[in-house]
Amino acid sequence: MSFGVRTDEIGVDGSAVRRTVQVNDADPLRLMARLARSGLFGDHVVYERPGRWTFAGGVLGEVILENGTVQTRWNGEEPVVSAWSGRPARALDEAFRGSPLRAWNAYGWIAFEFAGQPRGERLAHLVVPRAEVRIEAGEAHLTGVDADEIAQVAALLEAPGEPAAGLPSPVDVRVDGDRYRTRVAQAVEEIGAGLYQKVIVSRKLPIPFPVDVVSTYERGRAANTPARSFLLHLGGFQATGFSPEVLASVDATGTVMTQPLAGTRAFGRGADADAATRHELETDPKEIFEHAVSVRTSQEELYSVCEADTVQVSGFMTVKERGSVQHLGSSVSGLLAPGRTSWDALDALFPGVTASGIPKREAIEAITRLEEPRGLYSGAVLAVSHDGSLDAALVLRALYADESGAWLRAGAGIVTGSTPAREYEETCEKLSSIAPYVVPAG
Repeated sequence: MSFGVRTDEIGVDGSAVRRTVQVNDADPLRLMARLARSGLFGDHVVYERPGRWTFAGGVLGEVILENGTVQTRWNGEEPVVSAWSGRPARALDEAFRGSPLRAWNAYGWIAFEFAGQPRGERLAHLVVPRAEVRIEAGEAHLTGVDADEIAQVAALLEAPGEPAAGLPSPVDVRVDGDRYRTRVAQAVEEIGAGLYQKVIVSRKLPIPFPVDVVSTYERGRAANTPARSFLLHLGGFQATGFSPEVLASVDATGTVMTQPLAGTRAFGRGADADAATRHELETDPKEIFEHAVSVRTSQEELYSVCEADTVQVSGFMTVKERGSVQHLGSSVSGLLAPGRTSWDALDALFPGVTASGIPKREAIEAITRLEEPRGLYSGAVLAVSHDGSLDAALVLRALYADESGAWLRAGAGIVTGSTPAREYEETCEKLSSIAPYVVPAG
């Protein structure tokens, strides 16, 4: 491992302090964990995209959306609380439009109840960080508002050695089977009665000990192959996860992409077993139907915000390997119509069809009957910027922790051909993407 600071790139642009640190062959995962556990910043978010890791530390600006109110805070000033109504995405858009910051990147999360069925107090929490570290291609690009703070971050990146992540204590996922299978049977009956076509029914798995969330992130990320990964600590709430799919990705030109995954089988049980379950996945009528209707729904959602002739599907029903499971996956993309923004795209695609159901409104209503509030599970962790770009990862395969304790959660897509036993097994397969890597707090 080798490091070197290019001091010629230290400079001030307006209020921004910039610095570049050569990290070369250093493991970005370890560097992100080092920053997270350093204590230099209380609130922080780590967000990984292919080839790019971002650490957002501290709070320069903050937007918190709750039922009926939005709280904004900029540049350390007192929070301002105002009322909002209508679409939550529009409320967030207006809050950031009111920012006094000329340029900003924000990171945070939105709850499943952001979809329009508020059952929890907090619907969204996003922060513009005081310091941001972006690692890609062997370089760490540091941006912040305080030169001393950025110097401390650079010193952390340069520090030799690395404490090993704690040892995991695997969590038993085969609990609460009867209760979950009963809810699946109820959903199958409702589908048979024509109330909806598909619904995702999930179950919560409490962890019976305090958790070291940062070490769990290290252990879990090393064993997973996510589309996105994240680690966050905002307002006392912690979470880490290995998202199997992209809910919404919008670049500064207005190109939108979503990546619905539906259809699941176990993975990582040996070459012969994996090949057999892959064949089963690609030929099972129930799994193919579940995936096809999800892709069709994603197309319809993009038609509502994109120029119609730009909406297209690519990589239809490609098998995606995600840790302990494999899925059928497709990509659906389009170009935003004039006057539409990335917030409109998020509004159209949220919640993910693969984590709610079809039709969405009826499926969400069913979820409110069948489950307790989900919070961040099946919500999203996102990065959004002043230039109109947005990247949102669907939150599945994740661990959650607050003052009450820690928990996991997983669900399965219920359609006409579903059986309670198989859907329970699917939740066990999904939970196994993170349950073996949970590290107790030291």
